[in-house]
Amino acid sequence: MADTVVVGYVPKPEGEAALASAISEAELRSARLVVVYSHRGGPGFDRAASAQADDEVAAVTSTLEKSGVAFEVRQLVRGFEPSEDLINVAQEVDAQLIVIGLRRRTPVGKLILGSNAQRILLDAHCPVLAVKS
Repeated sequence: MADTVVVGYVPKPEGEAALASAISEAELRSARLVVVYSHRGGPGFDRAASAQADDEVAAVTSTLEKSGVAFEVRQLVRGFEPSEDLINVAQEVDAQLIVIGLRRRTPVGKLILGSNAQRILLDAHCPVLAVKS
């Protein structure tokens, strides 16, 4: 079975940086790329939010098609934290690498909101590449 790289995507500069790095890593490793775009769902995830997410996935798909790497995009709306979805998918596909984007947060922000990046770094079964935008 081919190697697999998993990337957590968000439509922000850190997500774009993670996607670009993941494409490079997939090319370098001759690996398949699995993009995880996770939404918590809930009352705020209405029809308009769903349509916007679909447009964002279409843009990611276009970027991936141009890259030439083998890929799969998983858009998940399951009520989980994005870190949970990313870790679960990485385990499911036996990923050799997880790529995540980082953004600068204040210490208080990390304390109050927690850190998806920290959870991924601590709980992932494989190496994690963290990139800045």
